[in-house]
Amino acid sequence: MKFQAKKRHLLTHNFYFKSTIIISVITTIFTLFTFFNLAGCNKTISEQSQLKETATTTETNSSTTETISLETKIETTTTIQDKLFDIRNVTEQQRNEARKLFPSHITSAFLEGTMEPPEGFDSCIEAQIGKNRLDEIRKGLSKPTGEENDIAALCLMSLGINPDLLLSGSFITSVKNVESKYKVAPGNLSGWFKEGQEADIMLSGFGFNNSGGPLSFNHPKGIATDGKRLLLADGNNNRILIWNNLPNGNTPPDIVLGQPDFNTNEPGDGPNQMNWPVGVATDGTRVVVADTNNDRILIWNKFPTSNGQSADIILDGKAGREDIRVNKSTFTWPWGIWTDGKKLVISSTFGGYVLIWNTFPIKNNQPADIFLTAGGKMGTPRTITSNGKYLIVGDHNAKETSSEIGNFFWKEFPTKDDQPFDFFAPDPIDKKGAWMTGDFTSDDKLIMIGSTLHIWDLPPSSEDDKPSISISEKAYRFIGGDGASLAIAGNKVYISLYNANCIVGYNNIPNDLQAKPDFSIGSPDINTNTLETNYFITNGVPATNGENLLVSSDFDKKLYVWKKIPDENGAWPDLVYSLSEEFWDNALWENIFALAGKTSVVIWKNLPLDGQKPDITFEDNIGGISLKDLKGVALDDKYFYLSDNEANKVYIWQGIPDGRTPPIYSLSVNGPWRLSSDGNYLVVTSIFNHTVNIYKVSELSSNSKPVTVIGEKIKMFNLPQNAIASKGSLFIADTGFHRVQIWKNIKDAINGKEPDVILGKGGPNIPPMPTRNSFFNPAGLAFDGSYLWVSELKFSFRILRFSVK
Repeated sequence: MKFQAKKRHLLTHNFYFKSTIIISVITTIFTLFTFFNLAGCNKTISEQSQLKETATTTETNSSTTETISLETKIETTTTIQDKLFDIRNVTEQQRNEARKLFPSHITSAFLEGTMEPPEGFDSCIEAQIGKNRLDEIRKGLSKPTGEENDIAALCLMSLGINPDLLLSGSFITSVKNVESKYKVAPGNLSGWFKEGQEADIMLSGFGFNNSGGPLSFNHPKGIATDGKRLLLADGNNNRILIWNNLPNGNTPPDIVLGQPDFNTNEPGDGPNQMNWPVGVATDGTRVVVADTNNDRILIWNKFPTSNGQSADIILDGKAGREDIRVNKSTFTWPWGIWTDGKKLVISSTFGGYVLIWNTFPIKNNQPADIFLTAGGKMGTPRTITSNGKYLIVGDHNAKETSSEIGNFFWKEFPTKDDQPFDFFAPDPIDKKGAWMTGDFTSDDKLIMIGSTLHIWDLPPSSEDDKPSISISEKAYRFIGGDGASLAIAGNKVYISLYNANCIVGYNNIPNDLQAKPDFSIGSPDINTNTLETNYFITNGVPATNGENLLVSSDFDKKLYVWKKIPDENGAWPDLVYSLSEEFWDNALWENIFALAGKTSVVIWKNLPLDGQKPDITFEDNIGGISLKDLKGVALDDKYFYLSDNEANKVYIWQGIPDGRTPPIYSLSVNGPWRLSSDGNYLVVTSIFNHTVNIYKVSELSSNSKPVTVIGEKIKMFNLPQNAIASKGSLFIADTGFHRVQIWKNIKDAINGKEPDVILGKGGPNIPPMPTRNSFFNPAGLAFDGSYLWVSELKFSFRILRFSVK
């Protein structure tokens, strides 16, 4: 795809164009609009029985723009269904003109549905590529082809869409002004950080040890029922919620386990505490919980009746962190759990195996009877689904199977160690989507939640057995994700939606692919996501200059802007930009702000504090360099930097790229990730090498070698997501070890000295416990001299602020 670099107009209600340019653009649009009216893009032509137009050449002072000469004849009330244009008759000149005005990052966003398409666009596209193909693209099953992007560009042209309007904000789908009020931090502090220091405030949450209340979920996970009661693992609130009667709507729960009341959410490892529980199950008498971050299973022998009630039996698997080999007495990061009161099944997600107790455990640390590894093909097994006959295990990273993500099926319940599975099946609609999890009805229907809700009238006997019903995504989109779960009580179906932050329910088992859920719990309706309304940010990456705070999120496809530095918990942003791309990293230098991710870069020459569009955008290519998988961006007063993980390169331009000039330097780095520069040092994380590379900016060249590679000789980090040089100091987000390592003087790190301060209580074989002074996957960093912002990734989503003391 030919690269297009575009400087964006800053939009206001009035547009100002040079008369020569607007004449040229209007002439081009008019001629192609005429051309496509013959094609008919679902746009009725009235009050004209015939139209004949011949396009001309429009001369300007600086250039001559040759438009397309076409003759068209259109009958009254012609639509696209009446007459279809033949794409084979479109000239290359016409294609090129459409591509220039509507490049691929715009057309692909409309095709994929990440940007709201203009009226008439879908009809035009469906007439050319078919509705099934468009649905396939919208569901993420495949990407648009070059030909499909060309067709989309021509459709946009025919609809008379103003290209300058789209180009000026092609990566910005909307900007929301938020009615936010918060205390403003004083700044200009002095001092330094202390070992084990507590955070001052938390964004992307209600506050420390504050759940928000009984119906304020935070990424709900496992769900279970005995047909009379309902149980939910409210994982990020470190609790189990219990309804003593099956709810039919947004009814508060009656009992909470893991917390003393419904308003707290502090994790812990006592018998009455939990740390990120994922799975819950019950047979109506006993309750079992997968207390995931504590590497243990909690068991109540009798159904709990009071808040904060302690577990009776604990199966402790912590030793599994020291040795993750298959062991019937240990397990690591248990996720899925199932019981019928006779047997117990759990997944050891980090260990890569499943454990089965043939009789229900009656004492602490009772070893399992059977292990399963699917012949060594299990990767990170997650969910357990069973009716006592069938056993189904969802896996995120299966090995040597038809898909990396999917489910292992045993058609008969295993009775011996590593009994072979019968077949492996991915989600029947999206093979690259989530693994499935579910429940059985009393008459052996299997209902599972994956990319959508799937219903089999009988359990499948092979991968080829497709469900009788899969709820249409157009009817309802189940935003499940990693923690989705499902439970059946009679004819009722309850579905826990991890990324939608609620439970949705059906009063009767759906028999129609258009069936929407009847009610929701934890949300005012089935379509409201309280993560969004409360400004909980997933995978946030902070940036700050001491006066403003900006946080980008690839998962949310948003940029959150605080015009001042907040000084209170849960402060809402002032602005929220919705983006059409997944930008992985950001960079801020003086007034310049940049986002980068995948194959796209956007740059504001002045901080985006007022809803303005980016000034410069790049897509696919800069100066002849093809962009493949951008993971880092940085800038300073001399250079602009991009890291491409797939290309194993860090590209360096002198100043902001103009789109035509290639980088002056290109560094070879194995798996480069996020970047940082303070003008003196360029810092490059290499996440899967568990290292941090530091280069001296004044000595950069294409042959530059790092002045040091921290972690190369002695393993100091586990999957470091980010490292920043700021104010002469070095900060490293040691993500997998759940801590932040800090050198007050970056030269000490270069000279091999130990960090001066470590924030967080993590380390090798230490499970995460997200509290005020500890982390769960710290990944994003920003420091302004007074405040250090630390954001968490993937399974915890807090943004913490630490002040120098």
